[in-house]
Amino acid sequence: MIVVTGGSGFVGSHLVRLLLARGEKVRIADRREPPCDIALSADFVSVDICDDATLRTVFCDAVVVYHLAANPQLWAHRRGEFQRVNYWGTVHVLQAALRHRVRRIVHVSTESILTRRGLEDVITENHDVSRREVIGPYCLSKWRAERYVWLLARAGAPVTIVNPTLPIGPGDWLRTPPTQMILDICLGKRPAYVVGELNLIDVRDVALGLAAAAERPPSEHRYILGGENWTIRQLFDTVARLAGVPPPRWRIPYPLALTVAYADEFLADLTGRPPQATVTGVKLTRRRMHFDTQRTREVLCLLPRPVIQSLQEMIAWFREVRWLPRG
Repeated sequence: MIVVTGGSGFVGSHLVRLLLARGEKVRIADRREPPCDIALSADFVSVDICDDATLRTVFCDAVVVYHLAANPQLWAHRRGEFQRVNYWGTVHVLQAALRHRVRRIVHVSTESILTRRGLEDVITENHDVSRREVIGPYCLSKWRAERYVWLLARAGAPVTIVNPTLPIGPGDWLRTPPTQMILDICLGKRPAYVVGELNLIDVRDVALGLAAAAERPPSEHRYILGGENWTIRQLFDTVARLAGVPPPRWRIPYPLALTVAYADEFLADLTGRPPQATVTGVKLTRRRMHFDTQRTREVLCLLPRPVIQSLQEMIAWFREVRWLPRG
């Protein structure tokens, strides 16, 4: 049995589809029901990963565990939610899995904790960042979770850490930040942009990379699942062209973008509605986010598909689910 925490989410559901297609028995551990196309083929257990009582039976007869369950947003009405879910949730899940003596655990981290101020080189798998370099409560919670997993790995636990970059592609019903940003561009809601860079990879290639990482021996080196390095302006222009809408007209200076983000989050805290711009997201645009993932690709035999193809299929899916008008 393979257990996927967060298996109802964007990356998790694609991983579950891949495992089911390979004939594996899969158990999804999540708070949300899984998508309809996998609900009938996989076991589903409703869990709160912060509650040990609900985790007691999740890992019975489990051989491999993929831990993806987390809050992927960059803002939460209660900031402590990041620490509770992303850090303490990881502690509870890994402790419960190890008590059941599972053979392999793949912990899914994030690329946003691998950058630091003044960085000029590309980011590789050996990159390390100190606590004071981490931006915002989301990144800090993921950084702490990863540090905890490293301690287990160095103590001999069968764990592997994987850091995907920004996943894109069809099937993101939860509208994680990259998907919401691309949808907003398609809807003409992003007439301006901030200078910055990012790395994009198809969510289906992330699933392939996670499955390949589970088949490798446990390692004290992380795997970075990355695709192509793009600028934010390049992404905005490309998505606008594919969607048939005008490209962004204005570049927002960083100080103005940060001020708007603080104001947006202030209103969000009052209303409970997620902000369009987050302080963490804007601050990350000032960091070097250029990745060299050659080592991971060679070890995992991973060849990600072109980003332009992923964007085309993503926009087609937006139209299919009527988030965008057809035609």
